[in-house]
Amino acid sequence: MATAHFRPDPDFLLIGAKRGGSTSFYYALLEHPRIVPLFPAAGFLPKANHTKGVHFFDSHYGRGMRWYRSHLPSRYSRARASRRAGGPVLTGEGSPYYLHHPLAAERAARHVPDARILLILRDPIERTFSHYRERVRSGAEDLSFEDALAAEKERTAGEEERLLADPSATSYAHEQQSYVAQSEYARCLRRWLEHFPPSQVHVLTSEEFYRDPQRACDEAVAFLGLPPAVLHSASRVWNPAPRADLDEDVRRRLAEHFAPHNADLERLLGRGFPDWTKP
Repeated sequence: MATAHFRPDPDFLLIGAKRGGSTSFYYALLEHPRIVPLFPAAGFLPKANHTKGVHFFDSHYGRGMRWYRSHLPSRYSRARASRRAGGPVLTGEGSPYYLHHPLAAERAARHVPDARILLILRDPIERTFSHYRERVRSGAEDLSFEDALAAEKERTAGEEERLLADPSATSYAHEQQSYVAQSEYARCLRRWLEHFPPSQVHVLTSEEFYRDPQRACDEAVAFLGLPPAVLHSASRVWNPAPRADLDEDVRRRLAEHFAPHNADLERLLGRGFPDWTKP
């Protein structure tokens, strides 16, 4: 924090979606020689992997910009990395709750208005089910999937309003039990497009990424203004989960629920999502 003044703002934010492949995508991007990790990088501390994100614009905003910048590489370390890489380097962070948090976009626009915004989305049914199963694996969810979906509205009632009314507030229910709401992408993304122009936002799907990681990363780094580079570990899957079957009747009902939200997203972005489940 004492050197925060010497730590430039991030060049990009990876804003989600949770359980959408953002971790795999972020670490694939770090394979690029001109994208550098947050500070301190793995190796400076006894940790296995680079830090992905610090959740500043959602959960830790009250700690202030000096705290936020303390996680970013310094101007001097970036200059050294640029000399090694043969060109200017970029850095960014990925916090998947940014997409859903009602104040994250406004806060990011206030403090890092020039940041490029990356977003990776997954079939909303698969994301919803994966989010639920993550909570089960962590021992934080006792309900069945159907019961958890039925309880979501009551669990999260008033939580977004509370976050808006008290910027220092956090909400476990809003972040962790909003299984369906976090898959209603158009509503969440529209907040970001109110603060960042479409030219500053790049959206891909996890289906596109996992089908051809190198191509997806090439398109993302081009959006960031970097040349392509061979990313040898881009196909590695981070945070994988055992496969589980979803009841077909539940899948049908979710497909019907998400259909208008997906159509809204297609209109918003001017593109289709052929890999996603249709009703």
